[in-house]
Amino acid sequence: MKHIISVLVENKFGVLARISGLFSARGFNINSLAVGETEDPDISRMTVVVKGDDKTLDQVKKQLNKLIDVISVKDFVKKEHIDRELLLFKVNITKDTKDKVAKILDKQGAKIIKTTSDDITVEVVGDEVYTQKLLDKLVEFGIKEMVRTGRIAMAL
Repeated sequence: MKHIISVLVENKFGVLARISGLFSARGFNINSLAVGETEDPDISRMTVVVKGDDKTLDQVKKQLNKLIDVISVKDFVKKEHIDRELLLFKVNITKDTKDKVAKILDKQGAKIIKTTSDDITVEVVGDEVYTQKLLDKLVEFGIKEMVRTGRIAMAL
């Protein structure tokens, strides 16, 4: 099961290393990690996406709460929340496919950043289902390059 965990931490040197080390020491691969300051510059929010069973993840959450720099830990798996990620990618195009690709992007609400003779650079923000659906529609044209931020989440 995928878990989206939000960890509020003191914005200090070494906190990220201690927290990511806690996950790796228990054999969890971090699927996604996003860290940024909150409305208070002394506090950062880490959003960690991991796969694992509930029992083991409960232990990880307990261990996180014991770390001195951790303020709070929330697992959004059973809570109403919103999550998003940002993707930037280049789609291959030709003269024959340019309009078709542009139409798909427009219909899905993606933003075209730049168009060259052989590719279109795209920005899209959405949840995991939405972004994957768009990528699936464009795979036939070829994704030349892609970067993604990792998911961020907030309770509703």
